[in-house]
Amino acid sequence: MNIEDVREYCLSVKGAEECFPFDETTIVFKVMGKMFAYMGLERRDDGFMLNLKCDPEKAIELREKYECVIPGYHSNKKYWNSIFIEQNMPDDELKYWINHSVEEVIKKLPKKQQAEYAEMKSDSL
Repeated sequence: MNIEDVREYCLSVKGAEECFPFDETTIVFKVMGKMFAYMGLERRDDGFMLNLKCDPEKAIELREKYECVIPGYHSNKKYWNSIFIEQNMPDDELKYWINHSVEEVIKKLPKKQQAEYAEMKSDSL
């Protein structure tokens, strides 16, 4: 996936919004007011990097499986991974990890907000 595809996919998540709370070159994607992904809009030497929240055990597995995945850049390395999106991860798998990040955020919300999100998702089906 390229940076535009990642942005489109993140925004396709039910209830997703984008903002720039850190600076004008770091785009943040939120759901229910909580961050599930962020990425720099300036290309690094090693490509564009997407940061996603991840279950701690799965985060380690993902880092071991793909060279393009490293512990979260500028974030809690236990719960966040950084993925170089232009490297060797298949698009379907990257989409899976974006969805996983959303799930990780939702499950940490209070039960009432979890129910609101579930209702919002079911209304769109």
